[in-house]
Amino acid sequence: MLRRTFTFTAIPGLLGTALSAEDKAQVAIEPRRTKPPAEGLKEARTPNIRIDTQLVQINVTVTTPLNQVVTGMEKEQFRLFEDKLEQKIVSFAQEEAPLSIGLVFDISGSMGSKLSKSRQAAAQFFKTANPKDEFFLVQFNEAPELMVPWTTNTEEIQNRMAFTQAKGRTALLDGLYLAMNQMKKASNPRKAVLILSDGGDNSSRYTEAEIKNQVREADVQIYAMGIFESMRSGRSAEEALGPGLLSELAEQTGGRHFPVDNVNELPDIAAKIGIELRSQYILGYSPTNPQKDGKYRRVEVKLVQPRGLPPLRAYYRTGYYAPSQ
Repeated sequence: MLRRTFTFTAIPGLLGTALSAEDKAQVAIEPRRTKPPAEGLKEARTPNIRIDTQLVQINVTVTTPLNQVVTGMEKEQFRLFEDKLEQKIVSFAQEEAPLSIGLVFDISGSMGSKLSKSRQAAAQFFKTANPKDEFFLVQFNEAPELMVPWTTNTEEIQNRMAFTQAKGRTALLDGLYLAMNQMKKASNPRKAVLILSDGGDNSSRYTEAEIKNQVREADVQIYAMGIFESMRSGRSAEEALGPGLLSELAEQTGGRHFPVDNVNELPDIAAKIGIELRSQYILGYSPTNPQKDGKYRRVEVKLVQPRGLPPLRAYYRTGYYAPSQ
């Protein structure tokens, strides 16, 4: 499980001046001028993984042990492997591009005392939005419902959430299934789902295996804020499995799961996720395996550790399906 700390302080020797709340969520290795998108990325703007004329593109987030986002790295500090064979990185960029984001919001009965902070978390996340971003809202209790279809108006989503009441059981997997289907209508190539839920599933028609397969085939990053009760409060079997499920779904897509045991942390974590989505590196390569066999290919990204920094970690999608004939 990831180490959790949400105090975004600077590392001594890297940033010596006072930082704003947003700056504290990022660590720059060194100042540099913004580079234009690499050749081949001008039209296809930073999908997590995309096959386009034998080009695979992967989004990578780099963090410190304190969960600070690291920016300013260069292409030479990344190594990329497909099925254990190293690949040549032919394109490299770090730029902010419009996103298509779905919010999957838990309104089951157990969320009653947590709804206020959860709404505040969504509001903080929307503050990081790009004017060209688009969003939708799926709410779920014992069944999911698309409350707000694709829109660039975040106030419309927040207004709908303001009148939500918590009741019923929890169909988390069904909510995610509906969101992934909605993602097929996204306008932007970069896509992400943000899940805000307080525990395990006890009402879905779709199985965990079905959702994992759906997520594996999709080109969508999953971020999750799991609001889990303390072990002392006596969680159900479903709730006990919740953290593991959200972590597995998030990490295989290149996203992240942030377990939360204090609802007061929610707004800060949501803001951090918003910043992280806009601080990713885009690595492009032409696979040395030219076969169009439709098989799943595993991807691994390794970092060349920069001097003077603590051990860094890369988050990225762990594989993709090759095109078929």
